[in-house]
Amino acid sequence: MRFVVLLLTMLLAWPTQGFAQTALPGVTGGSETSTPSADASIDELVRIIENPDTRAALIKRLQQAEAGTPAEATAEAPADLSLVRQVAEYTKGVAEGTAATLRSVGKVFVDLQAGLGGTGSADYSRLLNVAGGVVLVGIGLFGSYLVLRLLTYWVELRMAARISTGGWMRRIIAAVIALVIDLAAVMLAWAIGYVVALNFVGSAQGQMGINQSLLLNAFVLVEVAKLLTRAVLAPRIAALRLLPVSDDNAAYWSFWLGRIISLIGYTFLFVSPLLAGNLSAGIAEAVKVLVMATAVTIAVIVVMQNRDDVRNWLQGLAERRDRDGFGQVLALLAQHWHRIAIVYLTALLVVWFTNPEQALPFMLTATAQSLVAIVVGTIVVSFITRFVSTGLALPSDIKERLPLLEKRLHAFVPTVMQVVRWLVIAGVVVAIAQAWALFDFVGWISAAEGQAVAGAVISAALIVLICLVLYVAVSSWIEYRLNPNFGRSPTAREKTLLGLFKNAFTIALVIFGMMLALAQIGVNIAPLLAGAGVIGLAIGFGAQKLVQDIITGIFIQFENVMNEGDVVAVGDKSGVVEKLTIRSVTIRDLNGTVHLIPFSSVDQVSNMVRGFSFHVAEIGVSYESDIAQVKQAMLDAFDVLMTTEHKDSILDVMDMQGITGFGDSAVMVRARIKTLPGKQWATGRAYSEILKTIFGERGIEIPYPHVTYVPGGSGRPAGLPLLPAEDKA
Repeated sequence: MRFVVLLLTMLLAWPTQGFAQTALPGVTGGSETSTPSADASIDELVRIIENPDTRAALIKRLQQAEAGTPAEATAEAPADLSLVRQVAEYTKGVAEGTAATLRSVGKVFVDLQAGLGGTGSADYSRLLNVAGGVVLVGIGLFGSYLVLRLLTYWVELRMAARISTGGWMRRIIAAVIALVIDLAAVMLAWAIGYVVALNFVGSAQGQMGINQSLLLNAFVLVEVAKLLTRAVLAPRIAALRLLPVSDDNAAYWSFWLGRIISLIGYTFLFVSPLLAGNLSAGIAEAVKVLVMATAVTIAVIVVMQNRDDVRNWLQGLAERRDRDGFGQVLALLAQHWHRIAIVYLTALLVVWFTNPEQALPFMLTATAQSLVAIVVGTIVVSFITRFVSTGLALPSDIKERLPLLEKRLHAFVPTVMQVVRWLVIAGVVVAIAQAWALFDFVGWISAAEGQAVAGAVISAALIVLICLVLYVAVSSWIEYRLNPNFGRSPTAREKTLLGLFKNAFTIALVIFGMMLALAQIGVNIAPLLAGAGVIGLAIGFGAQKLVQDIITGIFIQFENVMNEGDVVAVGDKSGVVEKLTIRSVTIRDLNGTVHLIPFSSVDQVSNMVRGFSFHVAEIGVSYESDIAQVKQAMLDAFDVLMTTEHKDSILDVMDMQGITGFGDSAVMVRARIKTLPGKQWATGRAYSEILKTIFGERGIEIPYPHVTYVPGGSGRPAGLPLLPAEDKA
């Protein structure tokens, strides 16, 4: 396309005979006529373009003409891509740009001097001719608007009195209604101004001049801009104010913003075009320069006057955020915000001086877009922060069914919201960079590379989010299944298997989710899988105990030897199973001590609560006791036990087994009581208390080992005299 444009340019700029008289190397069929006509030149050009060789020669000639190099210079010096050359090129561009900017600023002051110097020789008669009509339209326009403003102020006061006790929603609705009323007042005053211009000012009824139209249009744009600032600040009516600022601050900012908007707006939209059309363009430009300089000076003064107030406000925001990452940024901004603002205002003035037609609109548009991005980002981040600080409250019925869900959500939701908040901040930074043309995010995301990267990141984020949702869903389902208050009460086996399933599912979800997320962002997971296999093989050889733990644990689970809540004896430890994994068992003994026992050290497991249990009452009585009375006493004690609260734990009548052995000082009598699993200890304690009472009432002696000292010559405890030594002989 560049070659075609160059060719057309040559056709339009060069004389017609130039093409016929120019000898191109390698061109055949050229015209040799010394005085060619236009048609012959066009035919010659067509033949040159149709022939590939001549067309290539023509293109080469045009390239040489564009570059300003002679035809003989066919070889170009290689580009110097060294770092020194790049730095030199950059500094050269900066210096040339700075020089161009200084020349532009100097030209502005020259134009200003010329414009001000031309005011003495300007012809003011034409300006005076149009001044009367403009003044008349202005009186009608601003007079009617003043009356309408008083009326709207009265209406807004009545409205504010009605919503003085309402919430934020009523305040927002009232502010919107007040904005619509003020806008209606502006448009009505604008219409009245047009009526005055059409009926009282024009050369004929129904006609008006361009100057009156400039004033009316400038009025609409300026007053609508001021209207927006009043709608947000509401300097006179605090009930309609949307920003949490004091009355003095609202009046202060509304006053100065309104003055700056009026100064710039009416100058650029009305005064400057009026002067350019009726006096001279130089005077109009001089007025614009003076007004811009005045507006920037006023803005700088306002910044300096509010330096401390804004600094204290930003520091307060930083302290409320406990000086976190964003809070530190606010604290740094609080120290230097006025310098940043002054530099920006100065840059705005310099840009307007150098390139008011292109650079100034770009800078203003970028500023507006940046402010919108910051406001939207601040609102979103504030909402997220309030949501995180307030927390997530679930309904009472869901809390009853899933008591751990709210705690689990409180653990995940703040983290997710923090990630979302930083994503919003990153989006605001990208939007600002896009507005100032620092980074073409829209162009990058529209390209294939940007779409691929964005798609990969979004896919990875969705995978992570889906994994989190699956984890919460499965954990909540297991929690609901283990909740004894709803549905069927879970058995010990179900508790064990569901706990193992939760652990296995969590591990598998983390591994597969991480692998899929890495694959989405372009990481080759094949080496990771191969490495995991090699590491697993190395672990299998180097950690034989771990493999033995896992294999033994798998068989223990298959054989259903013990479950959580069972009372077992594992090795030399016994107690309640608190936690059972695929590798180890955690037992809490009677003293409350927790024992972690790996399965590789387990030779046998004794479960004391499987199916049913027995309380074995093995009682020792003296040899003088009547065994029949002892057995009857034991049966009577069982009958008394069946009248207590333990009767529901007893499954059968007492199994009386009788004498089981003869001890050194007692005869052993045994009986068994069949109970529910795990109830044998409480039932046995109650039975022993009852049996002790009955034995005492019936005089049945429970002997115990003791030593009796028998002095010489006295009788033995059985009543038989101890014979002297000579009698034994």
